[in-house]
Amino acid sequence: MDCSEELNHAKEFQREFSWDVIAGHRERLMRLVRRRLPNAQDAEDCVQEAMLRAAAHGNLDHERIGPFLTSVALRLCVDHYREQERRRRLLRRAAEARVPELPDEGVCDQDFGRWLLGQVDLLRGRERQVVLARAQGISTLEFARMHQISVKAAEGAFTRGRARLRLVCARALDGVMA
Repeated sequence: MDCSEELNHAKEFQREFSWDVIAGHRERLMRLVRRRLPNAQDAEDCVQEAMLRAAAHGNLDHERIGPFLTSVALRLCVDHYREQERRRRLLRRAAEARVPELPDEGVCDQDFGRWLLGQVDLLRGRERQVVLARAQGISTLEFARMHQISVKAAEGAFTRGRARLRLVCARALDGVMA
């Protein structure tokens, strides 16, 4: 047997030994993951993935295999829930996709927007400036920099202006309802 054959034989023995050590943690990992994932198939997939990652890790110390597998399995559980949440949000957004609005609704919205923009002129100085800047797509931070004021002052002016506009809208709607 030459050196290359001995080296290959040693690597093969190392892989088999590693897999036996890794597979010895399977039941413990299943108990650990099964408590965290409601579906048995998901738990099995998670444990198999953790074991494959450990097997693929060539230079893993045999004494560290247990903690490594535990860490990977727990992270895979977290990844599972992240993916589930991502899908839930995507489905919610897809379900919220509105039916195209009727033309009269668009006309009413545009008319309300024009009326509301006219009400902005009734606001006081800084409040009017920041609300109009936001209507043009300028952020509160950019507005603060342009006018050399603190961000807190700009945010406060915007919040006060928006509150006054809400009050004007509420009063106008109460007048319509009466």
